[in-house]
Amino acid sequence: MTQDADVIVVGAGLAGLVAATELADAGRRVLMVEQESEQNLGGQAHWSLGGLLFVDSPEQRRMGIKDSPELAWQDWLGTAGFDRDEDYWPRRVAEAYVNFAAGEKRAWLREMGHRVFPVLGWAERGGYDACGHGNSVPRFHITWGTGPGIVEPFERRAREAEARGLIRFCWRHRVDELLTTGDHVDGVRGRVLADDRAERGVETNREEKDDFEFRGQAVIVASGGIGGNHEMVRRNWPERLGRPPQRMVSGVPAHVDGRMIDITEAAGARVINPDRMWHYVEGIQNWNSIWPNHGIRILPGPSSLWFDATGRRFPAPLYPGSDTLGQLEYIQSTGYDYSWFILDQSIIKREFALSGSEQNPDITGKSWAQTLKRPFGKKGTGPVEAFKENGVDFVVRDNIEDLVRGMNELSGDHLLDPADIRRQIEARDRQLDNAFTKDFQVMAMHNARKFSGDKMVRTAKPHRMLDPAHGPLIAVRLNILTRKTLGGLETDLEAQVLNEQGERIPGLYAVGEAAGFGGGGMHGYRALEGTFLGGCLFSGRNAGRAAAKAVI
Repeated sequence: MTQDADVIVVGAGLAGLVAATELADAGRRVLMVEQESEQNLGGQAHWSLGGLLFVDSPEQRRMGIKDSPELAWQDWLGTAGFDRDEDYWPRRVAEAYVNFAAGEKRAWLREMGHRVFPVLGWAERGGYDACGHGNSVPRFHITWGTGPGIVEPFERRAREAEARGLIRFCWRHRVDELLTTGDHVDGVRGRVLADDRAERGVETNREEKDDFEFRGQAVIVASGGIGGNHEMVRRNWPERLGRPPQRMVSGVPAHVDGRMIDITEAAGARVINPDRMWHYVEGIQNWNSIWPNHGIRILPGPSSLWFDATGRRFPAPLYPGSDTLGQLEYIQSTGYDYSWFILDQSIIKREFALSGSEQNPDITGKSWAQTLKRPFGKKGTGPVEAFKENGVDFVVRDNIEDLVRGMNELSGDHLLDPADIRRQIEARDRQLDNAFTKDFQVMAMHNARKFSGDKMVRTAKPHRMLDPAHGPLIAVRLNILTRKTLGGLETDLEAQVLNEQGERIPGLYAVGEAAGFGGGGMHGYRALEGTFLGGCLFSGRNAGRAAAKAVI
């Protein structure tokens, strides 16, 4: 049987690129099969903020942060909550990944030209006890150049390998079936889709033009997750998070549909932890959409007051930036699919960032002049102010009564009482007269400003929100934003896919989100952030190196 390549990689996102370039470095011939057009090379990583988790990095040490592999592993275990028999491989992959993040990950990327922004972010801060969920210290390192900056080294390596004849791209090839010889997975079959020159992320046509079949010695599934397929999200929705949302916005393009996970399962692979997923609760509808139902996530600082749809303030410790899935569970318990931030101009200009490469042109474009305007300007960044001006989820008024009236008109539910909202904000404002407080959110604000990075660029100086000097007042309706698949195809430490009996399927590997970022769910129930791109890097590298050794 004629082989089209040594290894076939299904999906040209970050994890697939990493695997392919590792294979090419070992002299193996790689065929990359991708249902989308060439404009989408790099997949979801391109759209990301480029956040990566490193442990005990030089950037941390320069900011006075004391981190260690032991502390990071403690935080990971407290966050993941591994409690199933199926967590054997996810836990082993997670431990290996933490060691990677504390070891060669940074040097490996730097050798390829990767750099990070010097001021760290502090994601998922928790707020429970020391053994519970959250990062004890800031670990979120933003790539200088955001998502495109993390894709670029691997795209460059892939293009160089393409010029040497080691990597070949097959765009608009949709895989519908994995092929086997005996029990060995050694090929793919599917349909060639019609050309589509739509810009990156825009939904493309599904017109079928021809059949294809490719053969090799191994197949690596790097097809991503299910976030663009809301029907699949609802089908896998866990009871512990309440009822599935009736309304969600999409944090990923429509082609992130999860179909390859089902196709791989049909070939004998085991899917584990499908009910584990990661969806954000600070989603806003993009006023300048790229893909259908396009949503953007707000990355908030700690000061915005968070109210549910009925006007009740979120309970401790569910404050901005603390516990994404805890917040999601609470929102779903209210019977409504949305919630509210209330803040002011002083908070939005300092604390609001938007996730995504296109929402951060200063860092994406590597412009220090533009980036330095963030902490010193009178307004938020250009994209933040554009959302405040044009976003359908924003209400801006000069007083609380008019603000709440606008919120009720926007939701159409008319659940909010202006007098009650005023009472809660005034009560919080009185907690700012002293350096100490009984309000846990105010404590969190003071705690954040003890970290120099937050004090410089991410946390407003505590002030009375109803002080007109800090106005106008702003309300933001927050939607549930689909994003990541935390479960997936079960794999071992070499990213080889396992069957229902826990045995390796010869020739079959899975990486990135299709494998729950490794092992079939290395994050467990929750994530520490900066670990999604990191999981693509880690699993892709492992699969590429393992497959390179396995093929003849």
